Amino acid sequence: MTVAELTATRSRAADLLDLTKPRLSLLVLLSAAVGMAIAPAAMPSWPRAVAALLAIGAVVGGANALNCYRERETDKAMRRTRTRPLPAGRLEPATALVFGLALVIAGTAVLFVLQPLAGVLAVIAAASYVLVYTPMKRVSSLCTIVGAVPGALPPLIGWTVASGQLDAGAWVFFAWMFLWQPPHFLALATLYREDYEAAGMPMLPVRHPADGTVERQTAYWIALLLPVPLLLVPLSRAGAVTAVVTPLLGLAFLWTALRGRATGATTEWARGVFVASILYLGLSLLAFVLDAGSSG
Repeated sequence: MTVAELTATRSRAADLLDLTKPRLSLLVLLSAAVGMAIAPAAMPSWPRAVAALLAIGAVVGGANALNCYRERETDKAMRRTRTRPLPAGRLEPATALVFGLALVIAGTAVLFVLQPLAGVLAVIAAASYVLVYTPMKRVSSLCTIVGAVPGALPPLIGWTVASGQLDAGAWVFFAWMFLWQPPHFLALATLYREDYEAAGMPMLPVRHPADGTVERQTAYWIALLLPVPLLLVPLSRAGAVTAVVTPLLGLAFLWTALRGRATGATTEWARGVFVASILYLGLSLLAFVLDAGSSG
């Protein structure tokens, strides 16, 4: 293989990886791993756990690739996305379609073998993300709420791989992940309000740019989110670390959002809320794992 051919191959591989939205996929994969770790059963053997996480990663990455395929035209209108492989013309749409389908099919097949219920949840997550949430982004701001469903399912997939069932703790974890997403994405949509407006996507910050709606909605969602992790404690899926750390993290998250009452939904406010949302999620997941480790 010549240097030029090797460079082209590496470039193509990088573009295919880009379709999977690796940073987002890794975050989702982390939540699935935590769901596996705190489920009411022994942690699966390392081969089984690794196989499950690779399969979940394939489903998530494949769904993201199919999302890129479906949004290739609107991505051209957004500065944030116009350099992606499809709108930039570096990959053919058919390539993205086949690649995404292959990943989703392969990942769900492995999950069905490991635990049929996990496979069912993976199908629901991928289908709702690609077939419901993605087209809904063009017609309604409610897409943020709808999209929170597939975003909250990966922890349940990890949970079922470990325990084989969905109990009350699993649904609390699902509710927590669900409620975290609207304030996170409201901040993101505010940061890229002009992009979404140019692409014709009626996100809430596009429809209500300066009337206080975005700030209020963000604070409401965080307020609903705050007590949910504590429900894991009486269910014996979390302990002292979660009981102490997550309320403090939640209050800091809420305080960041409430600052919007004085500043409005500015770019600086949205960036602060976005960063706070990532820190809240990551540190809360760490608290869950620490509690699981201390009780194991």
